[in-house]
Formats: sequence, structure tokens, C-alpha cells
Amino acid sequence: MVHVTYTSGPMCALTLHEHESYINTLLQLNTPCKLNHLSLSLYVYISLSIYLSLIVVFLERMPRHNGVCLWSLYSCAVFCLVAIVNAEDPYRFFTWNVTYGDIYPMGIRQQGILINGQFPGPEIYSVTNDNLIINVFNNLPEPFLISWNGVQQRRNSYEDGVYGTTCPIPPGQNFTYKLQVKDQIGSFYYFPSLGFQKAAGGFGAIKILSRPRIPVPFPDPADDYSILIGDWYTTNHTRLEKIMDLGWRLPFPDGVLINGRGDGGVTYNVEQGKTYRLRISNVGLQNSLNFRIEGHSMTLVEVEGTHTVQTPLSSLDVHVGQSYSVLVTADQPTQDYYIAVSSRFTSQNINTTGIFRYANSVKAVSGSPPPPPNTDITWSLNQARSIRTNLTASGPRPNPQGSYHYGQINISRTIKINGAASIIDRKQRYSVNGVSFVAADTPLKLADYFNISGVFKVGSIPDEPTDKAPYLDTSVMGADFRDFVEIVFENRENIIQSWHLDGYNFFVVGMDGGRWSDESRNNYNLVDAVSRCTVQVYPKSWTAIYLGLDNVGMWNIRNEFWVRRYLGEQFYLRVYSPVMSPRDEYPLPQNALLCGQAVEKSS
Repeated sequence: MVHVTYTSGPMCALTLHEHESYINTLLQLNTPCKLNHLSLSLYVYISLSIYLSLIVVFLERMPRHNGVCLWSLYSCAVFCLVAIVNAEDPYRFFTWNVTYGDIYPMGIRQQGILINGQFPGPEIYSVTNDNLIINVFNNLPEPFLISWNGVQQRRNSYEDGVYGTTCPIPPGQNFTYKLQVKDQIGSFYYFPSLGFQKAAGGFGAIKILSRPRIPVPFPDPADDYSILIGDWYTTNHTRLEKIMDLGWRLPFPDGVLINGRGDGGVTYNVEQGKTYRLRISNVGLQNSLNFRIEGHSMTLVEVEGTHTVQTPLSSLDVHVGQSYSVLVTADQPTQDYYIAVSSRFTSQNINTTGIFRYANSVKAVSGSPPPPPNTDITWSLNQARSIRTNLTASGPRPNPQGSYHYGQINISRTIKINGAASIIDRKQRYSVNGVSFVAADTPLKLADYFNISGVFKVGSIPDEPTDKAPYLDTSVMGADFRDFVEIVFENRENIIQSWHLDGYNFFVVGMDGGRWSDESRNNYNLVDAVSRCTVQVYPKSWTAIYLGLDNVGMWNIRNEFWVRRYLGEQFYLRVYSPVMSPRDEYPLPQNALLCGQAVEKSS
């Protein structure tokens, strides 16, 4: 037996005959014996050293005239040893301390959620395929959970950080997330997913850069800024929860923040003639926001991990939950310019400003910030339709983004999603296809793993709206691994909705006003539709997406309007494979927190 002790894992006892299967398994991220680069490299080194020793013994026993061939074999094995040890994807380690603290985003003292004393939280900087090891210490007096908006968690919904997949971190305890940004690039963010904690902070930016050898379809910018925008309440998030739990409606938000600061609180410094990348994410609670910079044009280059056709913009509508990258060139006279952010398509208007400041500026901002576009939905709809995939650009891999011909794949199923306001038991609720989601006592993914009956039922939400009265249930929709489906989001209300799917990107093939019908497919974009994870649905309109179900797991589909999500406008998509193999889905992480009925089942 060969015994290897790992710095952050258990003792692993491995026989020589087990090496091949164990190496294949350990090369996956969430395995008991792998937590850091040194550990796995040591294991692979010892494993291959044993093989090399056997070759040497074999060499000594063979006739000398076979030495050249066998020496070639030995040299090849040595080369493989070096290559495998050096080829593993890099690791990045983070330690986060989550606390309450005083914040003053709008000049009023509030209790905010801080990560390492910061509001917003620290930015995650990573490169395609990096392994992110994030040890989160919860020092709040309540459970806490972080989700990773846009990180696909390939084969690993256990780490998704929503209550349907992951147990909350109890007060005074910690949990280590083990994520891999596998085959991803782009701009995303993280946020607290329990209750209404998102209204207190705890969110931050995620950057995933391309690997050095993968070409990017624009020159390196002079700097790369993450800009988190969102509407904001000055009321404590626990008070907001109580209002909703009583069945009442929340008041309109009090304002808009840019990177956790109110009006005029943020400045971005630039130099004449240089180009900058701005990664803009709407981390707010309900409002679509328009982003613009006085006197400057922006060029759209990336949407949630997809390089886009480079489109010039005077302003950009960023709907709640969405992320974009734009390039801005400092090509104006050296002075200060307004950055303006304002709400869209609402009865009340809220707005804020920041400063775009040139080096050696000779003039401060003056007058009024630039106004937003008109409130006609048509302008925003046309902008959304103009966002297309750059087919010749590389994505996270060197092959062009257009090499995947989604428009030529046969659709196996059509799902229609209708989110609506509902009154259930005399309280304000929201539902999807007539079902208002209520959380079970056990995360659904754990109930699935341990075969716990009675927690949820696959098929508890229909594939399309019905005429039945709305009701409460733990809604889970079943789907088969490798199916290719069409989902139509229908919005019959007078507000903009914004829908997000965990675990995936999808192709936005169409959107229009009125009701969707089979004839609507005639106008689908089947060539260069943008691939993203969050999409808006305009009032009295529909949006259609194509989705390849290549990621096994339990995945949250939700309205990013956080009040609606809190009150039931969400469900889970269970993508199932009958083959119990780590090639399809990783096993339950050894450090997984257990709660509810999973505690008894695991013992």
C-alpha cells in the first residue's frame, strides 16, 4: 500500500492496481483527496514514480539489445510525469470573513453585510479553468449562503450556493466552496442568496479572463474596471422581509448605487487617448437601469461570457441580474464627465452619478447629467435585438464561437414560462405557471442524492401555464441530460421581467411584443444569437431561448426581481442522467454541509 497525507484532506490508501481509476477520478475538482495544487501534484508524482520504478525493474531483467526501446519507454514516462504535474489548472485561494457593519451608501447609517470589512465585497479575479477555493466564515447571527451568478458549476450543482442545492452556513461556522470556472470567460458577480440578504450587501464582482494563448477580439485595455450598479433601500433587510412575510407590497427603492456609493461617490480616473474596459453588472433588486457616460461613446464587446459583435452605444440598458463589458476611449478634452445611471420604465425615477475624470482635468462636472433615452420600450427592444455573437472570435477555447451551430439542432421539447402576481391565502405571492415556490426543509439536491422521499416531486410544475388557481408547492421540473429544449418566457404584465438560469448559458433566439405562437419561430435568429444566462422579457411580450442540457444537476430558474423571487417566482430544473458517473456529475463533496433530513440519512 502507498499512503499519502494531504494538507487539506483525509489519508488516502491506494494500491497500485487502483491508481488508474483513482487518477482519473482525482483529476476532477470535488474529490476527497484533492484540495490544492501541491496535494494533487504530489499524488501524481508518487503514482507515476511507482510506474517508472516498475519500468526500471523490467529494464534490468530484459536483454541488453532491447535497451534502446525500453529507454525510449522510460523517457516517455518521465516526460508524462513532468507534463501531468505541470498541466493541472491553477488554484486561487480566498478566505472571507462575513460580518455586519455600518455603511453609509446614501448618507444614512445602515447595517450592511461586509466581506473582509468591504462593501461591496472583494473582487474575484480569475482565468479560464482556474479552481477557486473560497473559505467563507459566517460571523452573522443568522445563516448565510453565497451564490455565483453566471458561474456554471459544471457537473457540480452542489456548490451553486442556493438553498435548493446547498445547506446554509450556520452562524459562527465556515464552509469552503470549491469552484472551477471551467471553459468560461467574462463578467459575472456573486451575492447572498438567502432571504432578502441581498438588500444588505454581500455582493461583489467576478472577472474571468481568457488564457494567455487564447486570442481576444480587441487590444488589451489600459485598465479593467468592475462597476456594480443597482437600486437600493435604506430600510434594513430584515424589516423588508417582515413586510413581505405579512403579505404586503414593498415601497419603491430609495435610490441607485454605483459600487456601493450614492450620488457622486465614485470616480474613475482615465488618461487622454487610452481605452478602458468597463464590466457593468446590475446587482440590484428590481429595476432595469440605463448606463451612460457624458460625451463618450461605448463599444459593446462581451455579454456574460460571450464576445459580441462590437456595437457602438450611446447608452446601455442593463436589466437586473445582467452583466456587460464595454470599451470606452478617453478621446474628449481633459476634464470631468458625468457617469449617469437611472431607472427605466417605472412610475418613479431614481438615479445617481459618478465621475469619469481625465488626468490633469481642468474642469469639474457642471450642469445636469446626460438624460436617459426615451421611455419607449421599442428603443430598448431594438438595442437588445442588436446584441449578437461574434462568430469568428474565440471564446474560452481557441475554436471560434460560431463553430457551435445551435440553429441546426432539433428541438426535443418546448417549455412555456409565465411568471405572474398571485394572491394565495390572502397574501401577496408570485408564481410560475400557477405554482408559487416554497422551500423544503432539505435542499433538493441533497434530498435527490440521499433518495429522501417527500421533499419534492419531479413534475410538480407544468410545462406551460394552466387555468388552475395558483397554489404553493416545492416546484421541480424534470429534464433529460443532453436534451435540446426551447423555453418561451411570456410576460403578460406591465413591468419588465428578468429571468436567470443557474448552471447554463442559453441562446436568445427571439423577443417581441404580444403573444408567442408557433409562427413566431419564423423570425428566430438561428445564426448569431447571443449566448448568456440572464434575459429580459418586456411588458406584454415574450422572449424565446434555446438551451442544450449538457450540465447534470439541480438548477434554479428565477425571476431576478428579488421580491418576486422571495415570494415564489422561481423553480428548479432537475437535469438527470441515469448513468452514475463522474463524467456526468461529480459526487457529493466530502465537506458538504448537511441539514434537514439529510443529517439522519448520512449517518
